[in-house]
Amino acid sequence: MTRARSRAALLTSFFVACGGPLPSSPDPTAPTQISPPSPAPTAEATPAAAPRATSDDNERSEADRALDPSRHPVEMLAFFGIAPGQHVAELGAGTGYTTELLARAVGPSGVVYGQNPKWLLEKFAESPWAERLRKPSMKNVRRLDRDFDDPFPPEVKDLDAVISILFYHDTVWLGADRDRMNRAVFAALRSGGVYGIVDYSALATRGIKDVKTIHRIEDAFVKAEVIRAGFKLEGEAAFLRNSADARDWNDAPNAEGERHGTSDRFVLKFVKP
Repeated sequence: MTRARSRAALLTSFFVACGGPLPSSPDPTAPTQISPPSPAPTAEATPAAAPRATSDDNERSEADRALDPSRHPVEMLAFFGIAPGQHVAELGAGTGYTTELLARAVGPSGVVYGQNPKWLLEKFAESPWAERLRKPSMKNVRRLDRDFDDPFPPEVKDLDAVISILFYHDTVWLGADRDRMNRAVFAALRSGGVYGIVDYSALATRGIKDVKTIHRIEDAFVKAEVIRAGFKLEGEAAFLRNSADARDWNDAPNAEGERHGTSDRFVLKFVKP
């Protein structure tokens, strides 16, 4: 099966499992996807299980499914190699959109740890996060209310993957000790485990100058920090890239308005040797 046909099969199984309509044709208004601006090794995505619908769950929410076209969850799960039975974690789980995807992908034999700092919970996430955790599909999720620079208790180890979705830039302006955070992720992963990071792309040479003002970060900066913790960059994916994005506007969820989902975002896959 070719890579294109394999991706089509994954998309079909995802929409069927989640109760959504099958896409009839590509959206001509969707962001243009381009290759990453700097060369990187190419990683072959491991097919991931589609998020599961359960008989007692009424499937995923309309709000979550409305995010799917801009988040590309099937491609994300496949690229990071999320599979049934795995033990995985999410840093900055927020209200749990990605956490639920992970929970459905690893299935009842897997485990998902959802980490949130207390300030985030107190500010906006506590109620929707707690409500989501009551869903039957979230039975395999373990809640972790911990700071970013100390995200896991000692018993959380030998994980298959740790994922950070659109949140690494926030750890910068919040003043988290990212070296300590990345070392904690390294320690919690098994050998060969994946550290997956998705974030809003800043212009080249901007580094961390835009992390608080327009919520963007340069991918080269993230690579350098994570590699410093001992990780190897295994690959990058282009499914969230958009060459038309000037990368000079605020793409935070409460500020992006009609441009929702059109920002240029990078997808990085690191591996613990």
